[in-house]
Amino acid sequence: MDESSAGKKKASEAFSMASLPEENEQLFQLKSQRRKRGQLSRFFEFLEYVWSCGYLHVLWRRCRKKTIYHERFVKLGTPSETQKFPSNAICNQKYSIITFLPLTLFNQFKFFLNLYFLFIAITQCFNVLRANGPIWTSWAPLGFVLAVTMIREAIDDIRRYLRDNHINSQVFKKVTEEGYENIRSKDIKVSDMIVMEKDQRVPADMVLLRTTESSGSTFIRTDQLDGETDWKLRIAVPPTQKIATDQLLCSLDATVYACKPDRAIYHFEGTFTDEDGKKFPLNLDNTLWANTVIASGSVVGLVVYSGREMKARLNTTQPATKVGLVDNEINFLTKNLFLFMLLLTIVLLSFKGVTGVENCIINLIRYMVIFSSIIPISMRVNLDMGKIVYSMFITYDKKIPGTVVRSSTIPEELGRIRYLFSDKTGTLTQNVMTFKKLHIGSVGYGTDTMDEVVKCINSIYAQKGDEQEGGVLRRTRSNKFKLYQSVRALALCHNVTPTYEDINKNSDDNEYEEPNGIVIEDDSVSQQHSNISYQASSPDEIALVNWTESIGLTLVNRSLSSITLRTPHGYLENYTILEIFPFTSESKRMGIIVRDETTEEIIFFVKGADVVMETIVNYNDWLAEECGNMAREGLRTLVVAYKSLKLEEYEAFQARYEAAKLSQTRSFQMNNVRESLETNLELLCLTGVEDKLQDNLRPTLESLRNAGIKIWMLTGDKLETATCIAKSSRLVPRSQHIFVFRDVEGRVAVLTELNKYRRWQDAAIVIKGDTLEACLEYYEEEVIMTFCDAPAVVVCRCSPTQKADIVRLMKQYTEKITCAVGDGGNDVSMIQEAHCGIGIVGKEGMQASLASDFSITQFEHIKRLLLVHGRNSYVRSASLSQFVIHRGLIITIIQAAFSSLFNFVTFSIYPGLLGVGYSTVFTMFPVFSLVLDEDITPDIAMTYPELYKENTKGRLLTMKTFIIWLLISIYQGGSLMVFSVIIFVEKFRLIVAISFTALILTELFMVALTIRRWHWIMIVSEIVSLGIYIGCMFLLKQYFPDNILYNGMFFLQILGITAISCIPLFVMKIVRQRVAPTTYSKLRNQ
Repeated sequence: MDESSAGKKKASEAFSMASLPEENEQLFQLKSQRRKRGQLSRFFEFLEYVWSCGYLHVLWRRCRKKTIYHERFVKLGTPSETQKFPSNAICNQKYSIITFLPLTLFNQFKFFLNLYFLFIAITQCFNVLRANGPIWTSWAPLGFVLAVTMIREAIDDIRRYLRDNHINSQVFKKVTEEGYENIRSKDIKVSDMIVMEKDQRVPADMVLLRTTESSGSTFIRTDQLDGETDWKLRIAVPPTQKIATDQLLCSLDATVYACKPDRAIYHFEGTFTDEDGKKFPLNLDNTLWANTVIASGSVVGLVVYSGREMKARLNTTQPATKVGLVDNEINFLTKNLFLFMLLLTIVLLSFKGVTGVENCIINLIRYMVIFSSIIPISMRVNLDMGKIVYSMFITYDKKIPGTVVRSSTIPEELGRIRYLFSDKTGTLTQNVMTFKKLHIGSVGYGTDTMDEVVKCINSIYAQKGDEQEGGVLRRTRSNKFKLYQSVRALALCHNVTPTYEDINKNSDDNEYEEPNGIVIEDDSVSQQHSNISYQASSPDEIALVNWTESIGLTLVNRSLSSITLRTPHGYLENYTILEIFPFTSESKRMGIIVRDETTEEIIFFVKGADVVMETIVNYNDWLAEECGNMAREGLRTLVVAYKSLKLEEYEAFQARYEAAKLSQTRSFQMNNVRESLETNLELLCLTGVEDKLQDNLRPTLESLRNAGIKIWMLTGDKLETATCIAKSSRLVPRSQHIFVFRDVEGRVAVLTELNKYRRWQDAAIVIKGDTLEACLEYYEEEVIMTFCDAPAVVVCRCSPTQKADIVRLMKQYTEKITCAVGDGGNDVSMIQEAHCGIGIVGKEGMQASLASDFSITQFEHIKRLLLVHGRNSYVRSASLSQFVIHRGLIITIIQAAFSSLFNFVTFSIYPGLLGVGYSTVFTMFPVFSLVLDEDITPDIAMTYPELYKENTKGRLLTMKTFIIWLLISIYQGGSLMVFSVIIFVEKFRLIVAISFTALILTELFMVALTIRRWHWIMIVSEIVSLGIYIGCMFLLKQYFPDNILYNGMFFLQILGITAISCIPLFVMKIVRQRVAPTTYSKLRNQ
């Protein structure tokens, strides 16, 4: 029975037991027993964790004080005398000059292997325990490994220091009463007023005091803070914006209140108090967070948070170091090698018949010393260098350009992925929004009927042009009026700002101003601005404004207080912005109050998600049905509504809203006042925007499924949209059933729904995030094990935290390799939680890419990344590690045979340079060249993804393979030693030279026997290694006297011994290929 069916049966039994109320206790007892059985393993895991982290580290974490943050009152240009704030210097270094040596040594010797070899090296300082020749033969390999690690750590830390120093040394201008003063970034303090120019990085969290833009606003780029590439608008504090010069700010007796520092980058509450005691509320729009970049003009900011209190620093978490499963498997095999060495030592010690405790200890240690080569100290160095080579192969692969390896420690994990968790927007789709549908209730418009909308809008504005002097468009409930209001709402209700790249400044009669807006005196100016682009925080917003432009109603100017539209007939419509209610994840809607300067009409427009808008608009009988229809087509929907306000109604609202801005519970009061206005809203329209699928998405997903990878889509979109994208992308084939979990509450409802799914055969699962959370609350393990058997799972309405929790639970209960793919900041937690995190560079910026282990530019690149590079990395690392283990085993068996044949001696058969050279210059290059080996070509791997499925079972590094290599080593090591003694029984003093030469030839031949596809570097490494050894034979006269170097019979006999150790294995390999060929060998021979 396979693992999946076993898991399903296990879950079925649990469900059946829980079906009856009296049997619920049995289920709880079953879970308790499982937990008890796992307590012992968890205890050992805890001990291993404590040992790996170090006792001092654990003690430090328990004893250090928790940082407490405080609110502050910051006076312009005057440091606080009562509060102390952290330095603004950035320090990402792990070590200092004093701590480098002790910390690096501590981090190395917390690993068992390094500690073991330190023990062996220390024993060689005592003559009575020395068994490996000169003392340097034990210290040199250990010193080399430590030196390589310390050099790498030093280089990394120097790079961190240089990066930190570059940022800390950046010079800014500080505003003082005498003028401007240069100040380095690390010397900036709270209360300093800093001048920043266009394209300059913001060095600390600030409140925007002044800008050179006459509109009192500026643009910033936040892609390194929140991952969004669109520009954001920031507004200067009104009283300080009116100040004539920067120096006058220093004489201003004003104070800024700032709330205590927190991680919320989209929230800020503060107050500006001027000289007269008048207060002005401050919010996110008045801030400049650190690591953002000024995109227009120059600004002056007041520092309110510095150093570790900055938003960017508070949101910076040190992700856990990811250790690959291959490393854990090798660590397990190494422990088995240690146990085998102890067993071998005890056996020989018992046969030697040593008496006395002191003699037993001395001989025990000497045996451990001469058998220490069984644990390869060079294993970690070889694997680390191999990982670097694999990373280079990925980086320089021309078929996946732009791929970046950010974590070179886990490339083998890409070859064993079982579960792939993917975001939808920007990952499976391109995040390129295209307006597709508009529905106004009685009629809908698609891409093929948009010309009707154009004609209607043209006729309306032609009518308005005729009535410009005497009236306005008559308000009716006709489709024509509703369509006009819908288009106007979409052109006004947004946060989009137009920018112009190609500007003709030759006209002297016109005025022009950028980047915040355009003051147009003549319509010809608008024609000269031929290259218009839009900036907004959401691509959906831009898609809607682009659509209104295609209809004929174009956004030509936006400032803090006004919006200008150009009608289809070239006239300009000016609107005054009275209030804006920005979109938030809590409200799920945005609103704007504008006044038409022509008619003096005040209008409140609102747009948002259907789940929110359907509760605040007037009754209708079509919204829910049409939302479902558009969602099933894979469209993102927005509901638009409006309300006309009387002047008295608006003034009453404004008074209450301004009072709410200055209240202690600002956010709560402002929301209440806004919600009081959102009553009796008239539903205008429903919009549908399409997010295009990624290129070659369907064949990529199909190949991944054929490779045995189960794909989960985790998205925040609504259920209908997520289901439609799952079908259109072929994540769920059209012929496959889909089981949609209904909303459940309580244990019985959860159990009933789970039992319903069990009756379906091979059905994909679609479930909401809150429903899944309810299921996990009662039957966590059973739900996960059941969902693992599903061919595909779609979780909609899923928050970033829920995404990470799902990945964590899969890792916990399945113990399979997981991979998470995303493109936005909301995917970072999921990416960091998975064994392998892949970030896609897309419309949402670089945040996911920078937080990932592997960064790609297109989703289709995952196919080659996993099927080719992941598979090759795992196969090569398995071959390399097994051969390094074999290299240590065979020399240990030779040593054991030598000791057994010659009265159980406790000295090394290959002392000095021979022992050191064996694992370095004589065999290092051919063994390491196995990182270039490949069993199949990349084209075959891409054509037959089923080959990838074999690797996910993890059969290349198991106890079975370990035992096979152990038996091979016993046979080869024993035959080399025994036949060397038999043939040269009369030349006992030459046994070292004879057996060692045969050992080197055996190793070189075994490498050649292991290689499946030759590379020219492999051939060169074999020839060079053999040449080096032959050269050393003429140099090391103490081991190779001249009388044997020129004796042909000597070399013939060595070749005979080598043939005895290798030919049987060669024959077995040929027979196996003929009788039971592997799948890859069949494909390779086609």
